[in-house]
Amino acid sequence: MSRAKPNSDPLIQQLRSVLPDSCIVSDPASMKPYECDGLSGYRQMPRVVVLPTTVEQVQAVMKACQASKTPVVPRGAGTSLSGGAMPHKNGVVLSVNRLNRILDIDGQNRCATLQPGVRNLQISDAVEHLGLYYAPDPSSQIACTIGGNVAENAGGVHCLKYGLTVHNILQVKIVTLNGDLVTLGSTAPDSPGNDLLALMMGSEGMLGIVVEVVVRLLPRPPLARVLMAAFDDIEKAGNAVANVIASGVIPAGFEMMDRAAITAAEDFVRAGYPADAEAILLCEVDGTEQEVNAQLDRVKALLDKAGATQISLAKDENERILFWSGRKNAFPAVGRISPDYYCMDGTIPRKEIGNVLTRISAMADKYGLGVANVFHAGDGNLHPLILYDANKPGDFVKAEEFGGEILDLCVAVGGTITGEHGVGVEKIDRMCVQFDEATLAQFLAVREAFDPDGLLNPDKAVPTLARCAEFNAMHVHHGKLPHPELERF
Repeated sequence: MSRAKPNSDPLIQQLRSVLPDSCIVSDPASMKPYECDGLSGYRQMPRVVVLPTTVEQVQAVMKACQASKTPVVPRGAGTSLSGGAMPHKNGVVLSVNRLNRILDIDGQNRCATLQPGVRNLQISDAVEHLGLYYAPDPSSQIACTIGGNVAENAGGVHCLKYGLTVHNILQVKIVTLNGDLVTLGSTAPDSPGNDLLALMMGSEGMLGIVVEVVVRLLPRPPLARVLMAAFDDIEKAGNAVANVIASGVIPAGFEMMDRAAITAAEDFVRAGYPADAEAILLCEVDGTEQEVNAQLDRVKALLDKAGATQISLAKDENERILFWSGRKNAFPAVGRISPDYYCMDGTIPRKEIGNVLTRISAMADKYGLGVANVFHAGDGNLHPLILYDANKPGDFVKAEEFGGEILDLCVAVGGTITGEHGVGVEKIDRMCVQFDEATLAQFLAVREAFDPDGLLNPDKAVPTLARCAEFNAMHVHHGKLPHPELERF
């Protein structure tokens, strides 16, 4: 992009020596779209944005930033919901969106080599003619990139059976802080040296810049059928989830929505959801026709025993897609009924689903804010959408406090503070609730091994021990500790 006037910033002058002018964005108006990611409640303008088009350019940028001790924040499509891609005020936002080519498709070995800016859904579209697909399917898959999926260890509605990003990546290439190009993992059954591949999954841009990814492709199952079960009580629905999984059935997808989410999705998509239900479950099974029919009979019996008031089987592929469309569009659907919403992401044991949802409802009354619950029920990954109005003074602060209390509850019942959205800036203080000093010190040591100067996505994901000491003191007496240096609603 061109700039209206020359910039005298020495860093920008240095970047101009290694990048074309079209790869540098430095005027405030053009940088405005980069001030936040999907969590718009936290915003910060960057010093400069760069959009390299080659791996060599990424390496040159990293070398320049290390030499000048400049923070670097990697960015994909910006769909992160934890502030993981929020800029540093003195730093560079390094967008990989222009590294967006599919480099190779190997149908025989069921893998594809991609640049990090390739969109999630684009992968499955590119291999559909081979009868293959890429399994992780987050709700944002039409926009989110594979590089961002690696950074956040993204999941999706079919992660219960087919796993998260970590289970579907064979190899990544990263550019380190000092500009080295390093390969982690292998397309072979095993690779020499330490297994560092899994370490990159969910590392939130703190260990290196992902510049190439080899994904595992799966054959499309011969048949997939989805059941929709309605319940008149949300605890019954939660208990039904635990009962199905305990029976040994592993659905391809197992999702849950409460009444607020059902109403919003039905008004938006017309998916055929029952408007009078307190909760619905979507349970998909796949495999051969014999396998699918046997599992459907078993699941139907379990849901009926759990108190389902209605059980509907999608009559054909179009209706199956429609049922899932309501779930996948739940987030934008809720956006139509509330000026703003704050999407949480915690994970709990399945047996606690009913209990936790009941307690979240009580919290909503306490804070005077609405909440719609949409989540991956099969693995207990909650996504409460806290409804608020950013134009009302204090509303966002209340939403933050409400969200923090939900995460504390997740930890208290034996769960975690995140399932697939990452920690970013949103949950960094709650890391102090979940982990002890020794564990946090180990996290910091791993980070320092890759980034001794602390320049890669600083102030994200892993808190310092000093920060935790301060937060724990305030958490006990005064409530949530604000994140420093953030522009907040």
